[in-house]
Amino acid sequence: MESMKVVMVDDNIDFLEVVGDRIKGWGYDLSRATNGKEAIALIRAEKPCAVILDYKMPDMNGVSTLEEIRKINPDMPVIMFTAYPTEDVMKDAERLGINAFIPKLSANTDTIKSLKATLDLIKQSRQK
Repeated sequence: MESMKVVMVDDNIDFLEVVGDRIKGWGYDLSRATNGKEAIALIRAEKPCAVILDYKMPDMNGVSTLEEIRKINPDMPVIMFTAYPTEDVMKDAERLGINAFIPKLSANTDTIKSLKATLDLIKQSRQK
């Protein structure tokens, strides 16, 4: 079975590397971007099955990036990470149809468990 292509976007290089390595270890094919513009270019070129998106990034935040993703593929599964889960952020993300909103606590336990569970659900729904 072909592995699922995922694009992960985060301006925190350490977080991107640590979590990205975990995702690859779970058997997903991963591409990384450090900002919204890079992410949009990767999504256009690679047509991933899912996107993991940080909310707070310079230049183009997660919601702006998500708006561009929706223009490319309105049904793209998107998981949003944030260390700043305010009500406004969550409303914007929900309005644009994210699949999961995961608090970015650290690259450990609950964050990773939530991410893996969400990716696995997306993968299962694609196989049906």
